[in-house]
Amino acid sequence: MRALHEDQLGFDEEVVESLDTCVQCRGCEPACPSGVPYGELIDAANRLRRVDSPIPVWLRLGLRALPHRRLLSSATRLASLPGLSRLVARRLGPVPSRIGRPLRSTSPDPNVWIFTGCVMDVWQRPVHRAVADIVESLGLTYGVAAAGHCCGALHAHSGWHEGAIERALHTMASFPGDSPVIVDSAGCGAALKDYGHLLDTEQARRFSARVIDVHEWLEGHLDDLELHVSNPVKVILQDPCHLRHVQGVHQSVRRCLDGCAEIVEMDDDGLCCGAGGAYSMLQPRLARQIRQRKVDAIKRVDPEGELVVASANPGCAQHLAAAGVRVVHPIQLVADARRRQETR
Repeated sequence: MRALHEDQLGFDEEVVESLDTCVQCRGCEPACPSGVPYGELIDAANRLRRVDSPIPVWLRLGLRALPHRRLLSSATRLASLPGLSRLVARRLGPVPSRIGRPLRSTSPDPNVWIFTGCVMDVWQRPVHRAVADIVESLGLTYGVAAAGHCCGALHAHSGWHEGAIERALHTMASFPGDSPVIVDSAGCGAALKDYGHLLDTEQARRFSARVIDVHEWLEGHLDDLELHVSNPVKVILQDPCHLRHVQGVHQSVRRCLDGCAEIVEMDDDGLCCGAGGAYSMLQPRLARQIRQRKVDAIKRVDPEGELVVASANPGCAQHLAAAGVRVVHPIQLVADARRRQETR
């Protein structure tokens, strides 16, 4: 990448393959003793690549569609048809049988904002509902952006710098005020926290400072939630790369689950599951190989396949579910435990 920036190397077939086959898990960053910001470097390299090699039309159209909730909803209903659902499930994970109603703000001046995103708002809407239920149980109000929005992470990873900036500006305008912006998707949270670097403006840095992962936020309210269930469910915990390596808040998930779940740790030290945003679609063979390594790690701690896996990223959840793994979001476990405790 240094050679590319210094014009000592061109974007030949070997270089392009090297960039395209990187899953961008960024596990190399915490492992590097020199603290090399690999994520920033590969995003910059992909931007440089797009000077002479524009983003393919099909990819640009796909990224353009992400903020449009109705379009995504229609595509999801189409994908759920009997003839397509099995094919889609093998590539993207189970298609939701019903989407449900989107969240609606409970106040025009909320205590917190809930970032619902694009694909996750259609495919995993119950996760947002679980976050909303917990917020309300704490006596707080929440707001949800009226228009569809996308964080721009996939745009940045694809080298579409202008598209990423466009999404960032739109997202920032959708969450006025100073209230925290709670994010329940690890990948989206990492992207929102990076707006200060992406835009390099004081406004963007102030916005990024408001962004907080839902587990990071909930950790500060655990005393008020008072969760102590008598029969905690046993779950395997999978750390999404952008929660562990980029945001560095994966321990918050463990603390949030402490009162309501018995955590089973895997022995792979947080290695990637292979989802990598759009990586599983663009590099399916490599993504399946990486996923199999994760599935093997799951089987080592749960040979009978009796336990569910808790993952805080929609891409990881869908990718693992496509391999037959039962996956749930950690915040859903917290919400379920709270409801069980209330009904005792």
